[in-house]
Amino acid sequence: MSLSVVFVGFFAMLGLLLMGMPIAVSMALMGVIGGVMVFGMPFVDSIGSVVWSVHNEAILTAIPLFIMLGELLLRSGIADKMYLAMAAWLGRLPGGLLHTNIGSCALFAATSGSSVATAATIGTVALPSLNERQYSMRQSLGSLAAGGTLGILIPPSVNMLIYGSLTSNSIGKLFMAGLIPGILLSLSFMVYIGISNMGKDGKREEVITLREKLRMSRFLIPPAVVFGIVMGSIYMGIATATESAALGVMTALFFSWRAGRLNMKFLQDSFIQTARITGMILLIITAAFVLNLTISLTGVVDELTDWVTSFGLSTTGLLLVLILFYLALGMFMDVLSMQVLTIPITYPIVTALGVDPIWYGVFVVLMCELALITPPVGMNLFVVQSVRKDGGNIQDVMWGVLPFMLIMMLFTLSLMAFPEIALWLPNMMS
Repeated sequence: MSLSVVFVGFFAMLGLLLMGMPIAVSMALMGVIGGVMVFGMPFVDSIGSVVWSVHNEAILTAIPLFIMLGELLLRSGIADKMYLAMAAWLGRLPGGLLHTNIGSCALFAATSGSSVATAATIGTVALPSLNERQYSMRQSLGSLAAGGTLGILIPPSVNMLIYGSLTSNSIGKLFMAGLIPGILLSLSFMVYIGISNMGKDGKREEVITLREKLRMSRFLIPPAVVFGIVMGSIYMGIATATESAALGVMTALFFSWRAGRLNMKFLQDSFIQTARITGMILLIITAAFVLNLTISLTGVVDELTDWVTSFGLSTTGLLLVLILFYLALGMFMDVLSMQVLTIPITYPIVTALGVDPIWYGVFVVLMCELALITPPVGMNLFVVQSVRKDGGNIQDVMWGVLPFMLIMMLFTLSLMAFPEIALWLPNMMS
């Protein structure tokens, strides 16, 4: 199959997405049409076995469990109290509650695995206090939107699970690879907030006694325990990703019971939302594998790899091109669509040039983080805008995230220069 046909198919798929066709339908449609064009109707008979094998992937059972874990913590009221505890410890730093936004997003991300849930939850809790204390609206909204992106980098991450299922890489190693970059990126956000609020006009919260700080720290115990059980069981080899997710769900149920929220209505709402999100994700993954079947049988990846290497690009040069590529896609596509559409094509090319597959998983997730706050379609921009009550313009959010986008770009370049930032913990597991 010529590369011109491949590019026509790719841009046709983008066109369908821009016209509003669901991503799963677009990918499945292009996969079936491409397969039938090359192999005829017998290609259709092979789709059934692909769909069957996808839904028998053991690792995919971790997706509903991690989504369920996030839903339980979201509805149990743990996030509200966690924000108060983080404010007690971080409020005296230059920037005050803006640091609390980042810290709370990082901690909630370490239990929910979802950027949208993180931004919506912390935004709902934080914005009334930020408005009352007259914080800069742009910085407030920007810190919430950017902090929310940490949900897909700091483990456990549903997007890491999807990357692992598409590329057959260890989920445990991927989770470990995202831990240190997630922490460092959070600290980078906080350094920027501190520096930009160093002047006399910078906001700080009132002094709180050490005794009060320690008393409020008890609200940090539930998310810390959930994170410790999930990641500790994976790191020590006690449990697989799926088993650790089940342990996390049981722990979240216990804390929900302790908070007095555990009842039939609570469970029903959590189960229904989990089923909705899981169904959407699994449908997209199924369509992605149908498209992957066409791609693999036609030898497109080998042709693309030869074509890319013919330019004589170094590994660094290729990654820089991919950064621009993902930035452009992030302006028009949501994260999940971008991930399942591009990974089957880019992954074989970069690994053929010697890029570590675990490191590339962190790189792709960082690019997806950027997409979450890239105008005009960045999902977190709309999530944060939706929870503000003053009816302001969404341009406040867009201008507010620009400094954080630059920080993420610089951080990605640092990760390229020092890949051990992501690979040290997975190598320790080995």
